[in-house]
Amino acid sequence: MDVKTAFLNRVIEEEVYVEQPHGFEVVGRETHVCRLRRALYGCKKAPRAWYSRIDTYLQHMGFMKSDVDPNLYYIVVGDDPLILVMYVNDLFITEAKRLISGCKEDISMEFEMKDVGLMHYILGFEVWEEEGHIFLGQGKYDVDVVGSLICILLLTLLPCSFYPFHANNG
Repeated sequence: MDVKTAFLNRVIEEEVYVEQPHGFEVVGRETHVCRLRRALYGCKKAPRAWYSRIDTYLQHMGFMKSDVDPNLYYIVVGDDPLILVMYVNDLFITEAKRLISGCKEDISMEFEMKDVGLMHYILGFEVWEEEGHIFLGQGKYDVDVVGSLICILLLTLLPCSFYPFHANNG
């Protein structure tokens, strides 16, 4: 799931000041600055404000934070585990299928979310599922690397006097 406004309008704990936006300066106070009370895109404090907010919310829902990875949360309902992993503004939810839809609904009530369906690509890995098994691959990465190497080899092997012909040169 993708959080649409993860870094926007989150409350900032620290004091942050910015210059007045161009075109919106207050006449007679052009040298004054504005104190941010909420995070803006591009603000260095925005990710911290977002993480603090989602962390508090998930723990309030009953999720436990992993000791190994601070972006991994889990909860066990009955005998069924539910695992949630955060990556920037994306949430990946897995395990008990009967719990996933309820979890998505609960989180969507608090945050503006977009359900992007099954995960197909993360951190350079392709992800696919077959017959109850999850597979990871780096085929796209391999193709990109080989393509880059071919370009480098061609550029290295071309004679120095080679000039590409352009149609607009006549």
